[in-house]
Parts: sequence; C-alpha cells; structure tokens
Amino acid sequence: MTTIPRLDARDPMPEALRGAVIALGNFDGFHLGHQAVAGEAIRWARADGRPAIVATFDPHPVRHFAPDAPPFRLTTLDQRQDLFAEAGADAMLVFAFGAELAATTAEDFVVKLLGERLGAAGVVTGEDFTFGKGRGGNVAVLRDIGARIGIEARAVGPVSEHGEVVSSSRIREALKAGDCETAKRLLTRPFTIRGTVQHGDKVGRTIGYPTANLGLENYLRPRYGVYAVTGTLPDGTVLKGAANLGIRPQFDPPKELLEPHFFDFSGDLYGQTIDVAFHHFLRPEAKFAGMDELVAQIEADCDEARRLLA
Repeated sequence: MTTIPRLDARDPMPEALRGAVIALGNFDGFHLGHQAVAGEAIRWARADGRPAIVATFDPHPVRHFAPDAPPFRLTTLDQRQDLFAEAGADAMLVFAFGAELAATTAEDFVVKLLGERLGAAGVVTGEDFTFGKGRGGNVAVLRDIGARIGIEARAVGPVSEHGEVVSSSRIREALKAGDCETAKRLLTRPFTIRGTVQHGDKVGRTIGYPTANLGLENYLRPRYGVYAVTGTLPDGTVLKGAANLGIRPQFDPPKELLEPHFFDFSGDLYGQTIDVAFHHFLRPEAKFAGMDELVAQIEADCDEARRLLA
C-alpha cells in the first residue's frame, strides 16, 4: 500500500508542500460525502499542478467538548492515512484538537494557521463545515478571510444515496442496528476494525475454534453479535471467518472483545496488527445451556458465514 507523509498542523509546512490545496474536515468515516470533498481538492490540485493534502482532526473535537461520550470512531488515524493515500492525496495533515485549537478564533485559524503556517493556496470543505472558537467560522467566513490573504475556498454539497444524505451518523446508526450492508454502501467498503491480536483465555482452541482477540479501543460499538468477516493480515493475505463481537455472555467475567475465527487457518497471529471487515450480521449474542450447544451453534454460524462470503 502506498504510504503518504503524516504532517502535524502545529509544525511549519515542509517547503515542498506549501501552496497546496487542502481538503478540510474530520473525515472520520471517509464515506461517500467525505470522498467527494477530498476528490474535489485532489482534482483542483492536479489541474493547478499543486500538492493535494487531506486534513483531519485527532482526537475528534467531540472528545474534547464531551470527554465522556461513548466510543464513536469509524476509523483510526492509521486507517485514514491509508484511505487518503488511496484517494490520491500527497500527504495527510493532522490538527491535534485540544484546548489551544478550541480557543483559536476563526480569523486566526485562516490567517495564522492556513495562511502563514501551512501556506495553503486553496481549501475545500463540506458546505456545513464550521471552525474556530465557538464555531465562529463557516464556509462564508472562510471565503471572506481567505480572499484577503490569497486563499481560495470551495465548498462541496452533501452527497445523497437512496434519497438520504450520506453522513457518519447514518453509518453509525446502521452499524448499531447490525446493518453491515448499508454501512458498506455509504462507506464504499465494509466497516473495518484494525487492532493488534492479544492473548485471550484460549477457550476457542480447546473447542476447535481458535480466535484472534482484538480490543475495540475508540471504535464505535456495532451491534453485539456474530458476524461474517474477512481478515487482512500484514502481508496482505485475506482470510474468511466468523467473529463474535461483544461481552461473551457464555464466559465470566464479561469482557468486551472482537473475536474472529478464521477458516482453514492455523498460523500464529499474536502481536500482529490485522484488519477485520464486517460483511454480514448473523445473530445476536446468546448464552447457551452448555458447551455442546455452544459448539453446535458456532459450527452453524461458520457454515452460514462461509455461505455468505462465498
């Protein structure tokens, strides 16, 4: 996979990347709507012979203003870096969102940050983009202040799908309902959790279904249950499998995990970072009368996952 540089917006822009067109937004899911904004910036940059940079905020501003909000992320920073590279960006720019950025006025954000420090020639945002202290800046403010200092601003309207606007909240609602198909359509790819495989209780291997255990970290929690999944290993190998996501009601103490079992695979994945993509929801989590019943259900789940992924 092509990698692109990851820049910190607190640092001066490298000389070779000054004069860039910057796509500006959170871009958490990097869904159809986000792709339209980034795509416009990349096309404009190519047409003018300029670098194309896609920016993101991390941590997400919600985390700063509502630190106790339940996990809601659709991607990690590493995943966004890969997605921006695939879209054709020359670099990813990260705005570290904390007290300092939250207190920056809209004027200073455009003049001092975008203009002086980052040397932007153009900026593309969604029509509903707001920025600056107390959300004092919007597309009109960006255009006005930008025009004074030589930054051109463009806005991209919302993208609709099935008559509804594509949004991260719509994707989150779909995932919470176990609707992988809608999430995939809006994201243009399956929702994917990337994590490092950790040691678990090793119960799976004793019943013939070893699992790779991953923590859920800051990711949105999709509906608890069993899914048909694929796993992508660091070397690019793609494996098919079935995964339990949830608190494993069969076992004490309850522990929130993603546990994929990959078919016909016997390698050691401990310590490896893998991507688990959610293709189909099979059933909710359940507690069974005993291990025999559990094993019979896992077998049925695996048969169904194989059928759906075939």
